[in-house]
Amino acid sequence: MSEKIKYRLLGVDPGTNVLGYGIIEVENRQLRLVDLGVITMHNLDEQQLKLKKIFEELQKVIKQFKPKEMAIEAPFYGKNVQSMLKLGRAQGVAIAAAITKGVEITEYSPKKIKQSVTGNGNASKEQVASMLETILKVKLNESYLDATDALATAVCHYYQSSSVLGGGKKYKDWSSFLKDNPDRKSKT
Repeated sequence: MSEKIKYRLLGVDPGTNVLGYGIIEVENRQLRLVDLGVITMHNLDEQQLKLKKIFEELQKVIKQFKPKEMAIEAPFYGKNVQSMLKLGRAQGVAIAAAITKGVEITEYSPKKIKQSVTGNGNASKEQVASMLETILKVKLNESYLDATDALATAVCHYYQSSSVLGGGKKYKDWSSFLKDNPDRKSKT
């Protein structure tokens, strides 16, 4: 008789106006959506107040759902350096909120997250959300794409670390993986 393995993962999509988070529960290699949401800071003008809200609200999420680990999307360089710096601060505060609660952190690039969930590192937010619906067997509200990006980050972390956390199996090729994981095959 095998021992049941059950734990939760928190995924975070950092932002300075909207921060998305998603919590999944893993039990015996089965994923279940626990919670999905956003922390909004549109009403706050000062950067320090936004960062404080991120810290406090994420700590509440961590206290309520008790994730084992947190996966967070890494900031990427766009055209605006100031935006990247602000995003980096939001990410740093989110990491600090988790670390002070004893939650381990792993960072993933946006491309790695999309690749892990959809098989395409250039997938759109809508494609990621659609694949998450298939993987988790739930209907997701398209108005929360920041939250679905966070959820994708948690799912990515599960897939990347399942051999350590969930007793995952190593595969020699894609076809043997799909045989054991038919829900991961793209419908497109």
